Amino acid sequence: MIVCDVGPRDGLQNESEVLEPAVRADLVNRLAEAGLRRVEAVSFVRPDRVPQMAGAEDVVEGIERRDGTEYSGLVLNEQGAERFAAARLDRLNATLGATEEFNRRNGNATLAEATERVERILAAAGAPATVTISVAFGCPFEGRVDAGAVTELAARFEGNEVVLADTIGVAAPHEVRELVGRTRATGFHGHNTRNTGYANALAALEAGASVLDASIGGLGGCPYAPRASGNVATEDLVYLLEHEGVETGVDLDALIRISQWLEGILGRKLEGQVYRAGTWPA
Repeated sequence: MIVCDVGPRDGLQNESEVLEPAVRADLVNRLAEAGLRRVEAVSFVRPDRVPQMAGAEDVVEGIERRDGTEYSGLVLNEQGAERFAAARLDRLNATLGATEEFNRRNGNATLAEATERVERILAAAGAPATVTISVAFGCPFEGRVDAGAVTELAARFEGNEVVLADTIGVAAPHEVRELVGRTRATGFHGHNTRNTGYANALAALEAGASVLDASIGGLGGCPYAPRASGNVATEDLVYLLEHEGVETGVDLDALIRISQWLEGILGRKLEGQVYRAGTWPA
């Protein structure tokens, strides 16, 4: 299975402090050195909308490519896809919301328009692609999301890797298990906003998911989803998986050192637990 660290993108985009591209590239390199098989390095979005993601091309320029690590970039539209292609990363991550209002707020499009846009991006992509369906379990603007509608939406992208995102952290394990199984989604992106993220990740694995997103130190959230704080912390998830007998190939001690380094850069305690408590046995 693959643990994908989304900290350099989903983690940092919700921080009030804007880190320089060189620091963000350093984070990507440290995560790759820890043995993560996939790192979401950048987001090709407008800097006036998400200033934390400005200078994506400079970040890519600073990445020291490591064999065994796949570097991905997130895009919302065709302009972002063009920038992705020029940057020559390994995997494109196209995202859309499962509801009308989330797409309007996040991408200035209806659900139908967002779906067609992602289909066009996939058709033109010259690299492996992931489709992340945001607010698949609950929407901050529309409330509960119909599982049948998410299943129909996921089916539009058959043949591509599909990741279901619990963007505002409202899902319970049985809901994750049922929807991942029903959609046959490849992956799960969980937030720990209501302290269910780790149980949900295990439920996704039980249902057949083979990709789990997480963010170093538990950084992150979504700037367009009120109160959507708290990604699952990569080091906490790796600790849980390894103790459950799931081999990740990730150096947990290295992840702990990265979170300690980030704590110093950001000047605050991070949301993760393991980087403060340490591994066990020590």
